[in-house]
Amino acid sequence: MIVTPISPPVLIVVCSIACLLVASTVWIWMRKRFSPQKDSSELEARIRSWWVICILFLSAILAGGLAGVWLFGFVSYLAFKEYISLTPFRQVDRRVMFWAYLAIPFQYYYVGTSWFGMFLIFIPVYMFLIIPMRLVSLQEPKGFLVSAGMMQWGLMITVFCLSHVAWLFMQPTYFHSPGGPAGHVLYLVGLTEFNDIAQFVWGKAFGKTKILPKISPKKTWAGFLGGVGSTMALSALLGPFLTPMSIQVSILIGAGIAAFGFLGDVTVSALKRDLAIKDTGGLLPGHGGILDRIDSLLFTAPLFVHFLRFYYA
Repeated sequence: MIVTPISPPVLIVVCSIACLLVASTVWIWMRKRFSPQKDSSELEARIRSWWVICILFLSAILAGGLAGVWLFGFVSYLAFKEYISLTPFRQVDRRVMFWAYLAIPFQYYYVGTSWFGMFLIFIPVYMFLIIPMRLVSLQEPKGFLVSAGMMQWGLMITVFCLSHVAWLFMQPTYFHSPGGPAGHVLYLVGLTEFNDIAQFVWGKAFGKTKILPKISPKKTWAGFLGGVGSTMALSALLGPFLTPMSIQVSILIGAGIAAFGFLGDVTVSALKRDLAIKDTGGLLPGHGGILDRIDSLLFTAPLFVHFLRFYYA
């Protein structure tokens, strides 16, 4: 296990996030008090959910190491469980779910022990082989291809992709980063969530031309481009502060995070359109389900982790 002291840059960012939460809570209170005619119930629910999310996340950041692995392992479990509850599996497939769920602790064990080789291939290779073998043993060929594909895709998106965030907590110290492992996690998650908010704000203010109206009718070119620009600007500020990246590289990665975050968002939107649902769940009031909240992170995490691994290791 790697134990890294919390660096001053990380403490500054953590305190800044806490201040933003307090300011948002005060703003909601003032809105209710001085503009009672305006409905603030959805905003209140969102802020309450953000308090819970941020307390758990920032606690893992401050604890570091295995605390982050445990947290994201639990989030992967909830996300995969949510995905299974939504998708139309056959009744007989329930007998294979045990092996799919068992992949979660194995994947995060490889993260916790910094076994990068197995972390990288366990789900894409070994679970890719194990799941169809177990399905074949059921001797129910009708629907086999759909079940195997849905189960593997669910593991890839909710466990393999998300476990990249946990890997950042356990990364070696050779990155020589001012923020250390916690700084990398803060940079990735903070920028991803900021991009979601920026795209929403820009789209609400200036959005007219839709990008993918059949998939996500509220996504516009103005929102997407505004989010990319805003995320690049914040990345230029946070990149050199929390990571080993220069300003120029941070701007490039900021653009990549914005683009991949958008792709993650619309991919989960496509899943919801296919299933004819509005939200993937109701666990987070004001936000929907776990997949609704982490959809962008599922795509940005592998991009950032592999970039660090291959260019700064």
